[in-house]
Amino acid sequence: MNVVLWMIGGLVSLSLMAIGARELAGQITTFQILFFRSVISLIIINLIIVKSKNTRLFSSKRIKLHVVRNVFHFVGQYGWFLGLGLLPLAHVFALEFTVPMWTLLIAALFLKEGITIRKIIAVLFGIAGVYVILKPGIEIVDAASIIVLVAAIGYSVSHVTTKALSNTEDSLTVLFYMCLIQLPIGFLLTINNWVFPNLEQWLWLGAVGITALTAHYCITNAMKLAEAGIVVTLDFLRLPLIAVVGVIFYNEAFEFAVILGASLMLFGNLINLNASKTNRLPTATHQD
Repeated sequence: MNVVLWMIGGLVSLSLMAIGARELAGQITTFQILFFRSVISLIIINLIIVKSKNTRLFSSKRIKLHVVRNVFHFVGQYGWFLGLGLLPLAHVFALEFTVPMWTLLIAALFLKEGITIRKIIAVLFGIAGVYVILKPGIEIVDAASIIVLVAAIGYSVSHVTTKALSNTEDSLTVLFYMCLIQLPIGFLLTINNWVFPNLEQWLWLGAVGITALTAHYCITNAMKLAEAGIVVTLDFLRLPLIAVVGVIFYNEAFEFAVILGASLMLFGNLINLNASKTNRLPTATHQD
């Protein structure tokens, strides 16, 4: 039951963050949203580390790998937030489910992880899912969908580097350097288009910053209590959840193809997870 509660917290957090990004789209640049996200998250993480009295969490001997991780993570976040303002919410969430597929391929190339039949099947199901969602040949594949797919690749590189960092770094250290490195990147890219937020925008920016951390915290705790396959399956529920939000609040059409395509990706991911329960693949969740 605790697993379900943690996942509900994670799914609600991710949905609220998506809604916040949608509400801010067109009013504040994506770079500025990411800047404030880093500011708010950095303040919270600093308070947590200081309260824990473990100041060693502020230091790391793998700064270069942190930089690589966060450059790609920033690219992933930028594409994801940008996509939320251009595409139906469910469309963005569905394409995000390609993250495990890209992670398999990138890990095989750079971490020399073995390619198995089950991994190949997982990738093929992932490709089939993307095909169903994008419907090439029936509809023109729009640039916004490509942006979200590129964002998923960015998140995948981030996941692979996080896996490498996890051997020596505490999760709080990873989060601290994520905010510390991405904050100046966001500031430099937004300085020429700076907008001073009004009260409503501050509220949405606060929601984005807080839910980014709570999503990670909740899903990390769920992963500790249950097998990855259960977490991945529960994580899939945020797709119909955000689809309902899109239909009710933004008059978005409910597309069965999006659900079907994401289901194919989920099935492929579960096949691979069942092959090796000790080797947990990241879910589509990216806020780590």
